[in-house]
Amino acid sequence: MKGIPTIDCMMGLHEQQEIHILGKWIEQGLLRDADSKTYTQPAEHFFKDAKKAIEDGAELKEVIALMDEIGVEKGLVGVSVEEDHGPNLEVIEKHPDRFFGYAHLNAYYGMDHVRKLEKLVKEHKGVKAAHVCAFEIQRPYNDKVYYPVYAKCVELDIPIIVYAGIPGPRVPGDCQNPIYLDEVCWFFPDLKVVMRHGGMPWEALCVSLMLKWPNLYYSTSAMVPKYIPQDIIYYMNTRGMDKILYAGYYPYIDYHTLRDGIEALPLRDHIWPKFLRENAIKVFKL
Repeated sequence: MKGIPTIDCMMGLHEQQEIHILGKWIEQGLLRDADSKTYTQPAEHFFKDAKKAIEDGAELKEVIALMDEIGVEKGLVGVSVEEDHGPNLEVIEKHPDRFFGYAHLNAYYGMDHVRKLEKLVKEHKGVKAAHVCAFEIQRPYNDKVYYPVYAKCVELDIPIIVYAGIPGPRVPGDCQNPIYLDEVCWFFPDLKVVMRHGGMPWEALCVSLMLKWPNLYYSTSAMVPKYIPQDIIYYMNTRGMDKILYAGYYPYIDYHTLRDGIEALPLRDHIWPKFLRENAIKVFKL
């Protein structure tokens, strides 16, 4: 994109896993409405092509060819901390020049998942971050259940990725209000925290928190670029040039749509390398 070897801080591979995750959430009673129980992706009402994207399941070589066409050098993909880790870990191991990973864990599993996170990160150098999801367990990010995870991330010197803002899936969303990260950043000043999925309707609060906390970042995942909040665009063009990371949402948002939308953003010339590449290299130590 823009002639810059771009690092995409959220993309999907082997998204058939979403069907398993949905089934688990339905079984737990997290998703209650009738429509959600028929979905193949948790926020299918927002991403109308999600069902087709999951069912079609592009081959890895096709994804890499598309990345080459669009100008994406590397993509960040999810890995489970559970024993089989899912298929993406093998992709990261075989293609370390094209993919790196974040480890998803459920904070409710306590030290079991914390130990598995440590083992995964130490044994697989391509796993560069951890990820927790507040709406999955309906606990805000300053809840004590997350603190062992945060402490381990500090020890491992890896960032924690969190969803911020009203969730796309039809579940309660107060737990993802970014104000709860204020306490986290205060208690763990060395912890790098990367917000995902927009932070809306609290985007101005996201900016205020990033101005306050040096290790708090924002990635542009799960948004068609024209809907990236204006508060974020203004902040990126001014004091926040080092704090915003490009993230798409392939395959749920088409890569051509992402590229065309990103390249149309009103960013100053010197912002592009930071947004599309350099900030990710810094945060994830690539």
